[in-house]
Amino acid sequence: MKYANTRLGISLGDFNGVSLEILLKSFENDILLKHCTPVVFTHKELLQEASSVLNLACPQINIVKQWDEVQENCLNLREIDCPFNSLDLGNSSEISGKYAVSSLKAAVNAIMEGHIHNLVTLPIDKSTSYSEDFKFEGHTDFLGDIFETTDYMMLLVSDEMRIGMVTGHVPISKVAASITTEKIRHKLTILQNSLIQDFGIVKPKIAVLGLNPHSGDHGLIGSEEKDIITPVINEFIQKGDLVYGPFPADGFFGKKLFSQYDAVLAMYHDQGLIPFKQLSFSDGVNYTAGLPIVRTSPDHGTAYDIAGKSVADPSSFINAIFLTKHIYNKRIEFMELNNNPLGFTKHRREKFSIGVPNLK
Repeated sequence: MKYANTRLGISLGDFNGVSLEILLKSFENDILLKHCTPVVFTHKELLQEASSVLNLACPQINIVKQWDEVQENCLNLREIDCPFNSLDLGNSSEISGKYAVSSLKAAVNAIMEGHIHNLVTLPIDKSTSYSEDFKFEGHTDFLGDIFETTDYMMLLVSDEMRIGMVTGHVPISKVAASITTEKIRHKLTILQNSLIQDFGIVKPKIAVLGLNPHSGDHGLIGSEEKDIITPVINEFIQKGDLVYGPFPADGFFGKKLFSQYDAVLAMYHDQGLIPFKQLSFSDGVNYTAGLPIVRTSPDHGTAYDIAGKSVADPSSFINAIFLTKHIYNKRIEFMELNNNPLGFTKHRREKFSIGVPNLK
């Protein structure tokens, strides 16, 4: 059974970036409203000011004070308890950073209470959002903490590829020391489970990249491939899993070998994100695999450099909404077909009882 019109929470992100412009452009017609019932955690005044400044039409808005007031076929706004000022598009500020965090927390609280199903997050500015009340590098770490799990990873998704990383926001000087057999095994397991449950791939085929140039060239340019990466790959192969590598990253992407695999596991942030954004910057989606909720976001940041210029492309945000719906439905299908769902869906049903319908 499909649940076509789910209630989707949208956290605003930094209102001085491109978030408001993306919202206005995405909901300028009713196409998305046929696929979800959006609830944006922000104030009407911000959306109306952005509409005026950017000369963009403001969609029909429904202010939600009580949760039974959510309406389909319009943009619902749930106003949050946080002060804000007039827009200063293109400039970061402490106020807009605090507002972004408040919007995110309000959306998560609504998920916890069962009022919305899934979450799309618009970009925050890490430098202004980090505080004593939000000691996280970004959305992903916060959501992992709030849902009490370490079994999550950033997965970039587009029509061309799906790519995850063993290490995330780690300085390049610390990457090699961060690569361990345990971490690779952990990330591979999360990736494999997500491909099965979230994307409906029964026997996923995964490529693993090496760390060093030429994948170490048989130990001449580093031993991580031989000592750390290959043993984990062999573990999965011995279990009958379709895991291959380690591949030299330059040749792998240069020859477009990613098209032969369901997903790619990169060793560090830029090794995966540079080729991904080169191929899919305008329409790729950032998905947090492994959480008990479905959370996506555009694959770009606040884009202060173009904020206020009416040139922001909403494609990535629109794709994030469609991917959320797709994964949500795939999880429901998986639960219907399996008496013992994978860990994070089971965890969600037992601990939070939200985000997927009661299938009894």
